[in-house]
Amino acid sequence: MSYDFEFYDKEIEKTIAFRKVVYERDVEHIHNWMMEEHVHPFWNLNVPFEQFSDHLKKALSDQHQTLYIGYLDDVMMSYWESYWVKGDVVEQTYPSAPFDQGIHLLIGEKKYLGKGFSLPLLRAMIYFQFQELQTGKVIAEPDIRNDKMIHVFKKCGFTQIKPIKLPDKTGLLMFCERNEFEKRWPNVQFLKAIK
Repeated sequence: MSYDFEFYDKEIEKTIAFRKVVYERDVEHIHNWMMEEHVHPFWNLNVPFEQFSDHLKKALSDQHQTLYIGYLDDVMMSYWESYWVKGDVVEQTYPSAPFDQGIHLLIGEKKYLGKGFSLPLLRAMIYFQFQELQTGKVIAEPDIRNDKMIHVFKKCGFTQIKPIKLPDKTGLLMFCERNEFEKRWPNVQFLKAIK
């Protein structure tokens, strides 16, 4: 398996990896995840396959974002959208910098829920995003009702900014500044970047 980024997290003693979504390989998996009861209230993509297929093709052709499948010890279990704030609807909600990035995520496989993996996975992705040295801030805008995810973002180093109205939801705008992230996780040796 070839990954775009791979980490061994000593805290959970597992390898976390991300690879870009490939339509033919991943569309059924991601569609199945969108149907899960813990996912669809926040993603609103529990739609027929053909409709989701069109949505995914459009998302993959969008140059301002990159879609990833997340793995734990070589098992695909999560979906990620890493995007540039510039060119995104969220750009209108705060005074953004040119290299600000944003993140959307879901854990698709139910057996990984409630096991404490959300924080290590998010931390690994934020670390991955900060490999772009000009990025000083990663933002998130989780659904304002998604208390569990908001809690995980805060633990990772995000601060709550304000509620924002987006086309598909009311989100909670959150910022993770590079210096705060590095202060919170000073010994990134638990995240050994393999690539």
